[in-house]
Amino acid sequence: MVVVAVFMRRAIMHAASIGCMPEPCYGWRMQIAERPSPNFDARPGDGRVDMLILHYTGMRTAQEALDRLCDPAARVSAHYVIDEDGAITRLVAEEKRAWHAGISSWRGRSDINGASIGIELVNPGHEFGYRRFPETQMAALEALAKSILDRHPIPTRHVIGHSDVAPLRKQDPGELFDWPRLACAGIGFWPDFARQTTAKPPGLHEIQSFLGEIGYFCPQSGALDAVTTAVILAFQRHFRPERCDSVLDTETARRIAVCAREIS
Repeated sequence: MVVVAVFMRRAIMHAASIGCMPEPCYGWRMQIAERPSPNFDARPGDGRVDMLILHYTGMRTAQEALDRLCDPAARVSAHYVIDEDGAITRLVAEEKRAWHAGISSWRGRSDINGASIGIELVNPGHEFGYRRFPETQMAALEALAKSILDRHPIPTRHVIGHSDVAPLRKQDPGELFDWPRLACAGIGFWPDFARQTTAKPPGLHEIQSFLGEIGYFCPQSGALDAVTTAVILAFQRHFRPERCDSVLDTETARRIAVCAREIS
């Protein structure tokens, strides 16, 4: 009870700071099914976990996704899968390294799997009919994420999507994922963009620097190269989902600057 009270107080304070209030999950009782995957190994070093990575499964059905994540030949997994009806399945114990992020980077670190917990949300994805994440699924995610944050020292800036850590390869969880909702519950980072202003539009050099400060791997070339363009699109999917076109327009540039300022 004390842990719940502390978390709710922290969530309410964070939500008030970004202009919203969290939707409590008091009625949600987690029931976690077990389907062990063979696709894991030991975490490196002290085994510290300080990142939470969210994915979508990108397959036609939940069963297809579970079968693949438990197939030793596939060599992929996640710690948890959440179905659209809210059912949670644990595949890998949190103290082990699941193989979910692949080649990835965040804040200069490349072994994302070694320091993160991966959650797969059942959704067909952009290839098979991308759709919104239903309320039952989001409520289950909130409850599970809160319990994970209670167990591990994960800062809000380290609750991110697969496309954030692998912008050249991935699109998930995509532009239909409700990041502001999670932030209102004290899970993840979402500035109050409406109340934040910038003195002048930042230039490209500054934009690349800001993206690096947020956590993205972004070259400091001063040119709108392929990597920078991919990172801008990843940023839009997370922080400007109403426009996902890789174009560095004034509003995208402003939001990048706001995020960098809030994080620093």
